[in-house]
Amino acid sequence: MHRVDRRSILAGSLVLPALGLSSGAWAMDDDPFWRSIAAQFTPPTDVIQLENGNWGMMPRPVFEAYQAQLARVNRDTSFYARRGLTKDLMAVRDRAAASMGVAPDELVLTRNATEALETLILGYNRLQPGDAVLIADLDYDSAQACMASLVRTRGVQLVKIDLPEPATRQAVIDAYAAALAANPRLKLILLTHLSHRTGLVLPVREIAALARAKGADVIVDAAHSWCQLDFAVPDLDCDFVAVNGHKWLGAPLGVGFLHVRKAALGKIDRHPANAAGGPDTLFSKVHLGTYDFAASMTVPTALAFQQAIGSTRRAERLRALRDRWVMRARQIDGIEVLTPDDPASHGAITSFRVRGVVTSEANARLAARLLDQHRIFTVHRDGIAGGACVRVTPALFNSMADMDRLAEALPDLVRFARG
Repeated sequence: MHRVDRRSILAGSLVLPALGLSSGAWAMDDDPFWRSIAAQFTPPTDVIQLENGNWGMMPRPVFEAYQAQLARVNRDTSFYARRGLTKDLMAVRDRAAASMGVAPDELVLTRNATEALETLILGYNRLQPGDAVLIADLDYDSAQACMASLVRTRGVQLVKIDLPEPATRQAVIDAYAAALAANPRLKLILLTHLSHRTGLVLPVREIAALARAKGADVIVDAAHSWCQLDFAVPDLDCDFVAVNGHKWLGAPLGVGFLHVRKAALGKIDRHPANAAGGPDTLFSKVHLGTYDFAASMTVPTALAFQQAIGSTRRAERLRALRDRWVMRARQIDGIEVLTPDDPASHGAITSFRVRGVVTSEANARLAARLLDQHRIFTVHRDGIAGGACVRVTPALFNSMADMDRLAEALPDLVRFARG
């Protein structure tokens, strides 16, 4: 197992073994590179963990760095907070901005993507009574609720669409184009880059261009896409983006980011907890108070770990894990895979259901069956127009054998569902 020294961990300059990766080798369990990556995680031994979407497991060097930062914050308390913390947090922000491909003053730390979305949605100041805002069935529940609250607070109309199932890239674009055409006063759209429900990846750049042409702004929920997909934030070509650090980056719980382009800064109000006056910067839009500084200070080590892997290599591995079980699942009579096979429309997350089994309760029983009988941990998801499903979320520590075990368990789920 590769080890790194403590100094490298704390400096965030982790270097993983420079192992070669032959063509197609990322799909094999015996590849030495992926064995070295898996060795940096400590998953549970009594289950196959395929529910990694809630938050991601910190790899060992990140966990050790977090422990060291916790010890420092606990030991030095205000002496550190009042003398060096702000400078260090700015360095964290700058490093994260470079990783995302955005200007440092266009990024600010938050505690999670939900907080960032709340700040953007509730702070957006271009709405007038009678305007419309748009959400979709696959958007995150809290983000949908925030958008719905604008009906009461801003006097707008809420438009909700169901995304097509089965989805294609063009069908998704057409769904948003139709909503824009049918609602000429549409001013704000919530787009989830990668759905936490089914894993569907939206063509955000194309939809945002359609919105701009109609005078509408877009807020992007990139909680699941950053570090799961191979992209940079500017690729989305959107003014407002919310990002999570404790999911696919593998940072500690309590790390998120909010991105606002400079030209759009005036569209977001100053946070009411911040005193009036002063410079109109992105920092004035967010108010965190006292929070887990150690979590934010661990971000450089998490970034170093992921950068040593490489975004393209990481995305390919996650897709390979997903494809391993999905290709077999599509051959099983009675199993419906909800996420498209188009590589542009999925990452690691993919959902399935037994044909005709669409209630939340029934899919909860299927997830329980996987755990109780096969020791495979997944989760069921509802809020989808076509009915509830079971979500599978592999991570970098999973193996192809794990995915084979899932595929082998699916016929039992069909029999179980049909009594």
